[in-house]
Formats: sequence, structure tokens, C-alpha cells
Amino acid sequence: MEGLELSSEQRGDSLIVVIRGDLDVVTGREFDEYLTAARRDHDRIVLDLSAVDFMDTSALAVIVGHWKGMSAAGGTLCLAGPRYRYTKSLWITGLADRLPLYDTVDKAVAAGQADADRKPTSESGTESESGGERDADPARPGPQPNQSSA
Repeated sequence: MEGLELSSEQRGDSLIVVIRGDLDVVTGREFDEYLTAARRDHDRIVLDLSAVDFMDTSALAVIVGHWKGMSAAGGTLCLAGPRYRYTKSLWITGLADRLPLYDTVDKAVAAGQADADRKPTSESGTESESGGERDADPARPGPQPNQSSA
């Protein structure tokens, strides 16, 4: 059984949660408990998905639950480095377009530092989190930034 390995490291104001292995119904509880503990002390978490070998919709439910909870409390949960082949459920469900998503952990951390530097006076918009920072990735389906869909 492949299993799941979780670890974390602090980088700036972000806690990077490194995930290796499978995110599925078998490992979902462990993943949920790890994120719950991480949220106690951190209001900005980056999930490093670059070493995820499989992700099902039960893992997405865990991610969405924590994303909503952190957003409601004024925090941020974002994803970094998902490989389409292994995390297709993000795109199939449309969550890749809704959740803050970055190609690399470094870009997610940099975006968090930029956000901290320019604290918004209004909390009405989250559009920049959901797509403005994405890099063009030809492996991702759909229109890429700076590409016309017409």
C-alpha cells in the first residue's frame, strides 16, 4: 500500500504542507487531522501537491472544507504544483478555477508576501486569488492567461 506522507515547513508567513502519495478515502482522515492541527497556528497554508500520486473527490472535500473555513476566518489556503495527470479531479470538478492555485510553492509563497504587503482595504473581492497569478501551463485544459477564448 502506497500510503501518505505529510510534512510541513514555515516559509515567511506561509506554512507549506508537503503531501506525498495518495489522497483518497483511505488517507482522508489523516489528511484532515493534519490540516486541522496546522490551522490552529497558521492563517496561510500552501498545500504542495507536486508529489501527490493520486487524488480522489474525498480528498477534494477535505481541501474545500479547510479552504472555506480558513477563508471565513480571514486566512488563506492555496494549492501549489498539482500535476494534472494525478490530480485530474481538481479540473474535472472545476475547483482548479475556484481555489487559489499556483504552479510552484515558490510562486504561492511570493503571492502571499505580495498580498501581505498590500493589505486590501476591502474584503469584497477574491478574484486575484482564483486566477490572476496562474502561469500558462499547456498541460492544463481550458484557456490560458493572455489567451483569447474567442
